[in-house]
Amino acid sequence: FRRQDESDDSGFYRQPRFVTHIDDGAIEALTRHYAAVLPSKATAHLDVCSSWVSFLPDSYKPPRCVGLGMNQAELDRNQQLTETVVQDLNQNPKLPFDDESFDAVTNVVSIDYMTNPLELLAEYRRVLRPGGIAVHSFSNRMFWTKAVAIWTAGDEWQRVLIASAYFSIAGFDQVEAFLVRSPKDGDPLYVVQARKAAKSE
Repeated sequence: FRRQDESDDSGFYRQPRFVTHIDDGAIEALTRHYAAVLPSKATAHLDVCSSWVSFLPDSYKPPRCVGLGMNQAELDRNQQLTETVVQDLNQNPKLPFDDESFDAVTNVVSIDYMTNPLELLAEYRRVLRPGGIAVHSFSNRMFWTKAVAIWTAGDEWQRVLIASAYFSIAGFDQVEAFLVRSPKDGDPLYVVQARKAAKSE
């Protein structure tokens, strides 16, 4: 989980970037996927590694929508959020939320930067309610020097396997992988998602 650039991430992300890191077609594909898998009756959503856009469907409006990211100016611009938290997850992967407080967790094109992914996904599992879903999306675009070595050394299929392994090792159930946008159409987009086990009756 080492990176080419091991400098403090707070410096790298200090300047706001009001850009999208995948093309419009990939964004539309992700939003459609969210519409299909996010719980329609969710009351609390957590967007990890959040920024000025979260790509959630317009019809998806949980009363609590928390964005946790690295830049307050970016988070303040995000109209889908009801709360914001600035935290460097590579310095501290522990999420500042109570157990079983969210119905869904999303992370858009950022799992490749996490230096403590297993600890972070264990935190997802802690804060998710039973039956809750976690959704990671990623493409082949990244800040190469900030991505971890296991990610940059792999090809796209291997990255799907890596993302799936993160969930499995962290104790999630129902791990699934999707190609939601083909490379022949523009930026490819892959989704790996999993669920926290529901409580037994």
